[in-house]
Amino acid sequence: MSYTREQIEAAVKAKGYKYFENGEFNVNIIGIRNSAPGKKVTNVFDDWLTLSYKEGAVWKFLIWPATTDPGTKGVKEFHNAGGVARLVPGQYPGSHAIGLHQGKYEALKQKANVKVYRDANKDMVYDETKITEGLYGINIHKAGADSTYVENWSEGCQVFKKSADFDKFLAICKKAASLSANSFTYTLIESKDII
Repeated sequence: MSYTREQIEAAVKAKGYKYFENGEFNVNIIGIRNSAPGKKVTNVFDDWLTLSYKEGAVWKFLIWPATTDPGTKGVKEFHNAGGVARLVPGQYPGSHAIGLHQGKYEALKQKANVKVYRDANKDMVYDETKITEGLYGINIHKAGADSTYVENWSEGCQVFKKSADFDKFLAICKKAASLSANSFTYTLIESKDII
């Protein structure tokens, strides 16, 4: 499954969210959670991360395989007493900045509150009854060179399947930061929101 920039723009605006259209490298970072599995843990990279921005007067649109959900290991071996985190769909203004992921390498690091579901029962079905809000280290980062399974690459983070895709994404974010500010809005929608 793939999507066009126009489809993403329409879905974001239909939700009443901002879609950045003015200025150079004013990036729209939008995750698309695959609605098809429902609340079942798939443990695969069946979601998408997208980037839309203008370079000159020309729209650029990139889409990469990713996960917006924790994997099997994350669901069964989480490190937060409240349960594993799973980002609640929504728009999070100024939520991320370029910084170190777990002190290891540059990624987009959470810097403002986000909402997450907390799931502590380990039954391999995502629980959407308990929502908390705060700073949880919900970063946007990479898995391995080309990872097959999510496992614990995500315990709430938004994670690129391929490190080379992430490297392209981060290079564009760095250019955007150099032109304005090191502050990025992240938007998460579901595939069922896209017409």
